[in-house]
Amino acid sequence: MRTTMLALNRSDVTVANDPLNNTALLRLMQLVSPALPIGAYAYSQGLETAVHNQWVTNEAEARQWIFGLMSHGLCHMDVPVFKRLYAAWRAVDEAGVQYWNDVLYASREAAELQREDAHLGVALAKLLEQLGIEQATPLKETTPISLATSFSLAAVVWGVPCRDAAMGYLWSWLENQVAAAVKLVPLGQTAGQRILSAGVDQIPRLVTQGFEVGDERIGFLAPAMAMACASHEAQYSRLFQS
Repeated sequence: MRTTMLALNRSDVTVANDPLNNTALLRLMQLVSPALPIGAYAYSQGLETAVHNQWVTNEAEARQWIFGLMSHGLCHMDVPVFKRLYAAWRAVDEAGVQYWNDVLYASREAAELQREDAHLGVALAKLLEQLGIEQATPLKETTPISLATSFSLAAVVWGVPCRDAAMGYLWSWLENQVAAAVKLVPLGQTAGQRILSAGVDQIPRLVTQGFEVGDERIGFLAPAMAMACASHEAQYSRLFQS
């Protein structure tokens, strides 16, 4: 049964100001760091099965898989919802936070993806509570809670502007996917850096596009990813949880 989020205190929410200041920049770096102890490294989001099925066998195919998901999936789902979650946190709109959290969680097309999102969302909420963000406390009892919900809360409280936070969210996803590809394909570290460098050019544009998506156009279809994640649940040998 769902546990309702506790009411937020408007005075506790820091309003983000542009441009990105040094403290906010460092907080954003903290959020996107691979050292963030929420376990994101344990998930491949179907990439492991894609490699197993030989859909992805080299750098070019890894790049196509990763950027395909980011440009057609996250750009039209996670990014516009992230913008709305951020706005709801700033407005101290509990119902809005709950609504967009539910929309994002419901968009996950496989059980593994839902478990991943819920695990990461709660893990980040627990960490934020330990870092002094009291608004994160009720998130631990909210079932389920998406990663973007906890991430956007941290961005608001720490004064990270919405656009910068969304770029950081995409960068974190991209870095985890590249790390998985380096292990699975396998790719060399330099190949991984080439994919990341391509992300530097693409992420700002994808955030701009995602922010322009209206409510009625939020959503995407990625049947290959959904099939890969569903197959991964019964894959004989695997390194990742999704």
